[in-house]
Amino acid sequence: MSITPEVKAILDLYESDNPGTKANLARILNHGRLGGTGKLIILPVDQGLEHGPARSFYPNPAGYDPQYHYKLAIDGGFSAFAAPLGMLETGAATFAGQIPTILKMNSSNSWSSVNDQAVTSCVGDALRLGCSAVGFTIYPGSDIIFEQIEEFRHIAAEAKRCGLATVIWAYPRGGRLTKRGETALDVSAYAVHIAAQIGGHIIKVKLPTSHIEQPEAIPAYSGKDWLPLANRVSHIMESAFAGRRMVVFSGGEAKTPDELFKEAEAIRDGGGFGSIMGRNVFQRSREEALELVDKIVEIYKKKNG
Repeated sequence: MSITPEVKAILDLYESDNPGTKANLARILNHGRLGGTGKLIILPVDQGLEHGPARSFYPNPAGYDPQYHYKLAIDGGFSAFAAPLGMLETGAATFAGQIPTILKMNSSNSWSSVNDQAVTSCVGDALRLGCSAVGFTIYPGSDIIFEQIEEFRHIAAEAKRCGLATVIWAYPRGGRLTKRGETALDVSAYAVHIAAQIGGHIIKVKLPTSHIEQPEAIPAYSGKDWLPLANRVSHIMESAFAGRRMVVFSGGEAKTPDELFKEAEAIRDGGGFGSIMGRNVFQRSREEALELVDKIVEIYKKKNG
């Protein structure tokens, strides 16, 4: 596939990266049903490790098989498939070259009381498995965020030397943040900015609410209409170096199709780069999931409004 003007414009934003990294970004941007449009839809399946297999896959037992998710990502026309080491290893040969993959390199579990993640793989694994990128979660606000940033810095430096792209899951939590504050507009914008500052090519964040968490930030947000979700998305993109870094938005917990469609419209209209949806896809039956993805792809292909 040739490079479209939309993809070239995005690649040009990553001025310091080598041809290998840009080629892998292009692989993701050119793949699937949104290939060439500058928009992304990514299937992440790390929930089994994060939350446990029963909580993740009992609504659709086909999901216990890792190859089911490979097939779903391919047949759904996703831009990429993201998963931890073990899941990617189960289908690396069978599906080699059929979809760009992202190796999620750190994970937590639902039993831990500490806001931290263990590094479960290495850049060498990503190269061995033919991945286009590595993924890494950070918890801005947590007491261990500084260690996480240092871990990512080493991983990112090696990945970029090897021509791989980086994807950061930026999930504020811990420290002085309230539960409500984890998705506050000012907190989400700060988290995205941190992820951009430490070198993430693609940043994953939850859709922000209109709540402002930090008292010191209230003056900066006063007098503006933050009720429309598209306005909040636009501010998140502004915080990602004025849109010079790709931000994709999480689908989060189970929602109705109409809720997801409205979110996709707001992401599109706010200038976001797309969606990264796991449970809202793989917890549905294959037929329902493909129909859902079909509609979301069409939303992203339409012009704003």
